[in-house]
Amino acid sequence: MLDLKALDLAHIWHPCTQMKDHETLPLIPIQSAKGVYLYDFDGKSFIDGISSWWVNLFGHCNPIINTAIVQQLEQLEHIILAGFSHEGIITYSKRLCALLPQSLQKCFYADNGSSAVEVALKMSFHSHYNAGNKEKNAFLSLANAYHGETLGALSVGDVGLYKSAYKPLLLEALNTPVPSGMWNPNDNTINGDYHREIEALEQILKKHAHRICAFILEPLLQCAGGMNMYPSAYVQEACVLAQKYNIHIIFDEIAVGFGRTGSMFALEQCDVVPDFLCLSKGITGGYLPLSVVVTSDSIYQGFYAPYEEQKGFLHSHSYTGNALAIAAANAVLNIFEQDNTLLSNRSLSAAIAKQWSMLSKHKKVSNVRVCGMVFAFDLIGCRFARAGLYVYEQALEKGVLLRPLGNTIYFMPPYIISLELAEYVCGVLDNILENEF
Repeated sequence: MLDLKALDLAHIWHPCTQMKDHETLPLIPIQSAKGVYLYDFDGKSFIDGISSWWVNLFGHCNPIINTAIVQQLEQLEHIILAGFSHEGIITYSKRLCALLPQSLQKCFYADNGSSAVEVALKMSFHSHYNAGNKEKNAFLSLANAYHGETLGALSVGDVGLYKSAYKPLLLEALNTPVPSGMWNPNDNTINGDYHREIEALEQILKKHAHRICAFILEPLLQCAGGMNMYPSAYVQEACVLAQKYNIHIIFDEIAVGFGRTGSMFALEQCDVVPDFLCLSKGITGGYLPLSVVVTSDSIYQGFYAPYEEQKGFLHSHSYTGNALAIAAANAVLNIFEQDNTLLSNRSLSAAIAKQWSMLSKHKKVSNVRVCGMVFAFDLIGCRFARAGLYVYEQALEKGVLLRPLGNTIYFMPPYIISLELAEYVCGVLDNILENEF
């Protein structure tokens, strides 16, 4: 049998990985997957506790999504989306817009989350430019934000680990402080004072609003920013304030959309209609790359002009609106509708939260928090500098895939996970936290 690990390390440079770690950290080739389980070539199973980087909503090899892709494959695999279209993407766009606020009616497709953010940034700048606001050339984002790793997306992020080395290449972006909320297990909400953050935002807007195109933020939850959860009321007040200064609102719901925070889209909990909504990750249930930026007809009309006026939005990706990916996306919406996923997730989240909150008994555990189907806590007072890595390795030994963000431990399972398996994961963490590390 081929030595897959050796061949992998000989030829593959893995993402978000210091490859030297794999001198001691085992690499795990996966042979197959089903439901919430991954299976390696030695027959060992792992519970996918991170939905394979937050994309897999309804389990691996889901029969509904599988069937939809196979049927599409026999009819049409892909076509250029410039000047052409296909039934799947027309149907999907109509269905998606029907789930969103009435003003969000135009869909611009790309093929991954970072690309969607790039589209929204460019579209915002270009929209202001077409309207004669040529001073606007900067963006505003939250401290601790992460919006992707292409240069534009990286520019509006604020996680130094990803960004620091590339500062000379980046766009100008301003940061405003982000609040941190505390989870209230009694009503399952994130509460906290955010008045200082609103005051800081207002000072930035008074000084710089004339040159800010858009304010970009992940509503409710900064995922790669250490799973920082903050109050919906802050989002609402901050966005209203920015809009008063003629600044677009970009909601990055790439990770938090499609039910992850408890509602279909996090914007529903914030009472805000953004100018641009970026969606990806769970959009195809973890099957194929796809993203979309949904915007308003008023933004669209700013680009609608004779070719000679050069107002068009000339942005494209070769695989835009791929028919196979769209088939998966339509199947995902079918599952949401047929299984009443949002309702079942609420009861499942509440049940898991009871088990998760018990981990706070450990001295190493701080800031236990829950938002929909996202469960997190921070490690404190550990002897190991990379305590999160220790938890990762120990969990793998017990058949659970958890990939911490530094010393933030989180659990973002597929929605089909049973309460029994979720309790097993909590039990694994409970045992690990008893150790000295």
